[in-house]
Amino acid sequence: MPDNIPSTVDYDNVSSDYLDKRQLKKGAAGWILLASLGVSYVISGDFAGWNFGLEQGGFGGMLIATILMATMYTCLIFGLSELSSSLPTAGGGYSFARRAMGPWGGFLTGTAILLEYSIAPAAIAVFIGGYVNEIFGFNGPMVYAAFYVVFIGIHLFGAGEALKIMMVITGIAVVALLVFAVGLIPYFDYNNLFDIAVNEQAVGASTFLPEGYLGIWSAIPFAIWLFLAVEGVPLAAEESADPSKDMPKGIITAMSILIIFAVLVLFLAPGVAGSELMKNHGAPLVGALQVVYGENSGIATFVNVVGLFGLIASFFSIIFAYSRQVFALSRAGYLPRFLSITGQRKVPTMALIIPGIIGFLLSLTEQGDLMITMAVFGATISYVLMMLSHIILRKKEPDLERPYRTPGGTFTTGVALILSLVAFASTFFVSLEAALWSGVFYAILVSYFAFYSRHHLVAKSPDEEFAAISNAESEL
Repeated sequence: MPDNIPSTVDYDNVSSDYLDKRQLKKGAAGWILLASLGVSYVISGDFAGWNFGLEQGGFGGMLIATILMATMYTCLIFGLSELSSSLPTAGGGYSFARRAMGPWGGFLTGTAILLEYSIAPAAIAVFIGGYVNEIFGFNGPMVYAAFYVVFIGIHLFGAGEALKIMMVITGIAVVALLVFAVGLIPYFDYNNLFDIAVNEQAVGASTFLPEGYLGIWSAIPFAIWLFLAVEGVPLAAEESADPSKDMPKGIITAMSILIIFAVLVLFLAPGVAGSELMKNHGAPLVGALQVVYGENSGIATFVNVVGLFGLIASFFSIIFAYSRQVFALSRAGYLPRFLSITGQRKVPTMALIIPGIIGFLLSLTEQGDLMITMAVFGATISYVLMMLSHIILRKKEPDLERPYRTPGGTFTTGVALILSLVAFASTFFVSLEAALWSGVFYAILVSYFAFYSRHHLVAKSPDEEFAAISNAESEL
């Protein structure tokens, strides 16, 4: 083991062609594709899932929660723009934390991201089933399995091809959102936002906050669903044309678009159909249009059919995200190494298939809201650790080349860190069951690292080499 590597881990010797078998396709994505990827990760949240926050906190609670989470994500995105332009590897958040906090910090961050990305597609599969049922009248395991098989299959065909298909699907979903907005704006009524009955027992309850102040807290995981996974854009760093420029431009553009979409759905759906009707609706955008135009109207049917593409877009793109996170952790030896082997098309086959099987099995529970909370549990842990990494690297490596610098510096990422802690705590309040199941998943992977993989890491992987170079420079 090299002298400049912390003794908490050990490294195995690997064959000379180890990295040759673990190569991604370079230059597959420019900033426009990256921005599309960022929107694609999240856009399903506009079509289903966010509205459960109305049940938790009413419109007022959901509005305040959304403002807080939009602030958190904006600060987060600025921090990640700097980190991804400075350390462009497929590990994303794991790579940043590995550089800042060592192997344990890297693994804990990567595991949290993996929890988020492995569970989110399962939740989206359940929502896809709901839309398919509205259109075709059937749902269930065969629907979930079909979507997993088809879209993992497209990813196996090649990264460049998959990202372009994803961009087209996302564009179709955006059209559905715009049709929804244009169709409902003339019918917006402010009073419809506040039709949920007030819980007189709740502290601070009012027509604005029918569940009181705690309703804000409870709505946070569902406000996150409007932005969840946009932070996955850096996972495409090794496949981008010029990460130092493309990463900041792509991820900031995506976040700007997502804020606009969040405002549209949050105000228009309950502002036309009423928060009471929307609070647990399986397809809220379609439901709101049906209130105005009728159940079998052309516009409602169009948004229902085309809106399915929004769910597919996120499902499709998050499969890409989990595969790259698994690939990076496996390539460095944190997870079993066979998961990072790539074929002729430069895609990590097993990193796509095995988490897909796990996700499919999770989708059979059909607990979409529970899985949203579990995904948020993992996401918020990763946000805390990534923002802490930004702050540490600013102090630890002030001379690190930073093609993009976060506006506001560590103050900005400090705001994101604090709000991430608040969001993490909310998962326990909303669903203790979800938090406990997430904790079990997390504990299993951490145990694997503690007892086995930390003694079998790969020193020549890009993330470990970055850390070795950093440690060597700090000793000079």
